[in-house]
Amino acid sequence: MAFYPVQIAGLVLGFFGLVGTLATTLLPQWRVSAFIGSNIIIFERIWEGLWMNCIQQARVTLQCKFYDSLLALPPVLEAARALMCVAVALSLVALLIGISGMKQIQCASTDERVKAYLLGASGVLFILTGLLVLIPVSWTAHIIIRDFYNPAIHVGQKRELGAALFLGWVTAAVLFLGGGLLLGFCCCNRKQRWPRYPGPVRPAQRTEPQRNMARPSRTSTSYV
Repeated sequence: MAFYPVQIAGLVLGFFGLVGTLATTLLPQWRVSAFIGSNIIIFERIWEGLWMNCIQQARVTLQCKFYDSLLALPPVLEAARALMCVAVALSLVALLIGISGMKQIQCASTDERVKAYLLGASGVLFILTGLLVLIPVSWTAHIIIRDFYNPAIHVGQKRELGAALFLGWVTAAVLFLGGGLLLGFCCCNRKQRWPRYPGPVRPAQRTEPQRNMARPSRTSTSYV
C-alpha cells in the first residue's frame, strides 16, 4: 500500500490527540483565579475543572475536591463534561479502526480497498473528535472572557483562561491534522489504485465484405 509514512503520521497524531483529549478532560485548570490589581503577594490560587476544584495556598499545599452533586452543576459544565467524554471514547474508537486498517494488521481484512476505507473512516472520526473537543473549550473560553469584562461581576469571582483550554485547542488542531492525513490517504489511494470498471465491450459488427462472403453464392440454373 502506497504512502505508508502518511498512515503512520496520521495514526501517531491521532494517538497524541487521544492523549491530549484525555488530559484536557481530567485537568482542573479550565478556569483559574484572576489577579486584578497592584497586589503582588498572592496567597491562594483557585482552579476549576470539569470534575473538581483545587485550591493552592502559598504554592505549598494543594487541596482538590470533587463536585458533590451532579444535578447541582451549571448546564454549561454538564454539557462540557458530556462532550469531552464522548470525544475520549470516539478518539479511542478512531485509533482502533485506524490500527486495523494498517497493512501489517491482518485481523480485519487483507483487501487493500477495505483497509483504505478503514483508514478513511478513522480520519473522519478523528476530525469529528476534534470538533467535539473544540466546542466545549471555545464555549468555556467565551464565557470566561465575557464574565471578565462584565462590571457587574465581583473581582473575586472573575476567572482567566486556564492551561487546559490551551491544551484543548492544540489537541483539536492535532486531531484535525491527523484525521486530514488519513482521509487524504484514502482519497488519493482510491484514485490511483481503483480505476472505474470499463464498460461492456460490444461485439464488432460485420463489415459488408464479410456479409457477402457469408452468403451462399447463387448458381445459375442451366436449362436443357
